[in-house]
Amino acid sequence: MTGRVVHFEVPFDDADRARSFYSSVFGWAIQPVPDFDYNFVQTGPTDDTGMPTEMGYIGGGMFQRDPDIGRPIITIEVDDMDSAIAAIAANGGATVREPQPVGDMGVAAYFSDSEGNLMGLWQSLGSS
Repeated sequence: MTGRVVHFEVPFDDADRARSFYSSVFGWAIQPVPDFDYNFVQTGPTDDTGMPTEMGYIGGGMFQRDPDIGRPIITIEVDDMDSAIAAIAANGGATVREPQPVGDMGVAAYFSDSEGNLMGLWQSLGSS
């Protein structure tokens, strides 16, 4: 379904410190994925494939802060990345980071909305 929030991301300056903080304070399970320079975050119960098993639970990720992507982000699922990027531009937003494949899972991009907020886009593989 297009338009739903499906993921969040939290940048960090110190990976160990950030993982310790969020796991200690909120009980998040955080799994580093060195091949992607990324950490998967589970904020609730999951099945054997890592997918949420409770309604409303959204997982996320953590990554090294960089100048373009330096603050927390919510990610919105789209059916067609190119159409979403065109609609964003037509409505006062702008692409911040062009679409990039994420392994064999899908394609991700970052954009700023009409208010300057940094947001993410996600298209699963197999979507049109």
